[in-house]
Amino acid sequence: MQRFFSFSTGILLSLLLVACGGGGGSDNNLTSSPTPNNNSSEPPPAPTWTFNVYPPSDQFINFCADPRSGGDPYNNYQPYPDKAGTAMHEKMWLRSFTNETYLWYDEVEDNDPKQFDSVTAYFEQLKTNEQTPNGADKDQFHFYESYESFQKQAQSGVSTGYGIGWAVISTTPPRNFTVAFVEPNSPAANAGIVRGDKITAIDGVDFIASPDTDTLNAGLSPSESEPHAFVFESVAGEQKEVTLTSMDIETTPVRRAQVLESNNRKVGYVQYNQFIPTAQQGLIDAFSLFRQQQIDDLVLDMRYNGGGRVIMAAQLGFMVAGNQSLERVFTTNTLNDKRQAEERSTEFESRVIDWPNNAFTEQLLPSVSLPRVYILTTRGTASASENVINGLRGIDVEVVLIGDATRGKPYGFVPAQNCGTVYYTIQFASENAKGFGDYADGFMPSGASSSGEIGLTANVPGCQVSDDFSQPLGSQQEALFAAALQHIETGTCPAQAQFAPAANTQRLNQQGGAVTVPQHPARDGAIWMFPEERNQ
Repeated sequence: MQRFFSFSTGILLSLLLVACGGGGGSDNNLTSSPTPNNNSSEPPPAPTWTFNVYPPSDQFINFCADPRSGGDPYNNYQPYPDKAGTAMHEKMWLRSFTNETYLWYDEVEDNDPKQFDSVTAYFEQLKTNEQTPNGADKDQFHFYESYESFQKQAQSGVSTGYGIGWAVISTTPPRNFTVAFVEPNSPAANAGIVRGDKITAIDGVDFIASPDTDTLNAGLSPSESEPHAFVFESVAGEQKEVTLTSMDIETTPVRRAQVLESNNRKVGYVQYNQFIPTAQQGLIDAFSLFRQQQIDDLVLDMRYNGGGRVIMAAQLGFMVAGNQSLERVFTTNTLNDKRQAEERSTEFESRVIDWPNNAFTEQLLPSVSLPRVYILTTRGTASASENVINGLRGIDVEVVLIGDATRGKPYGFVPAQNCGTVYYTIQFASENAKGFGDYADGFMPSGASSSGEIGLTANVPGCQVSDDFSQPLGSQQEALFAAALQHIETGTCPAQAQFAPAANTQRLNQQGGAVTVPQHPARDGAIWMFPEERNQ
């Protein structure tokens, strides 16, 4: 049971087109007040913390210990809103913002901010410590990143790395990071790295068992133009010694759209890795092909899709279900008890989005209007991808899962920027049209039929099948795709399905031998939208 992470380690129509299930608009949907730039060298006195007393967050926003100067290249070179402040201002903004918007704000301990050496260290503990019924952390999605990194990834899918999508089997000894896929024309592709290759060493350090996690983490999460020496082992046992130099790489979120014949039925297949704006045209092309070929069945390969923009998930739902989904609820957000008046629903979306202008167009998306869809899943299937599963089930489209249990993220956020850092803190939970959202431990392919089921559960009809790294994605011999084709033909699952080693569920930043998983918050999340802006 692996988890997937990308190779670099997704407030109104602009805000609407963003929430992770995000960014958009001139400031890409970041919650940040447009306070005038005032880079005075004399900051005001640091604010004082009083236990359980929370002043409004806007009293502290944009007061920065290290204010930026000049213009923002991602916002038409408008002046940065930063003003001279202190680290305590930044911590107090995080504290009040969390108390105002965090879904489980009443489960956050109010620790003295002065006890923490840095702003980000303080942010890391501004979260619930409760657990899911299966014993996992309830909030596994608390992240931060630089403003520049956010902008590159959120709009264009650009991240710094080698072009490798990792399947993370274990972060602790014996560690196992296996290549899930490789971006074309990337450093990894040019070095001959392929799906199924496993890391055995980085910069001369044994990856599987060494306690030198600093060296390993430096190689896994490089800055731009950093060379690192890797040793990989192929599926056949071949050793590959390569030096990879990191670079900014634009991801290819939609791949391998094809139509094939299986038992006199036309089956469409497409691999879809991320709900970002650059994916829209690829999905349009794929579903135009499927509609032209009049497919009978559809296989969506979302085993490595960690999420992104909810509005794009609503678009995908329409492309699958067609007119039967129009004017029906795709997902409803539920907020904390301070914000219940803001709760909204998102409908299935049939329109193409003009992303450069953050506006809907009159152009309609192609749709195959199917009553059933097969979705290939692993623990890397999360957030907005899970919204698709849940949203379609909410309008009685039959969903059949092939693979492993999904990640379990019925939550999302609107990225919030302050002083050059973008913070991701859970702000809403999701439910479908039937009011179901109880899948914090993931959707599980159950092998059972949903016929006659009273109410929905997290068990979804389908087959538990191990991810198959010995075959290319999209191959009819690859285990998950082959199982889907068998189920389409016979309604049965493979006789035997053995899982890969279970993913390590401990905290990823834990000391004592755990490496840090390379990831991107905007990718591994669901970005929310608000429907009242749909006509702007």
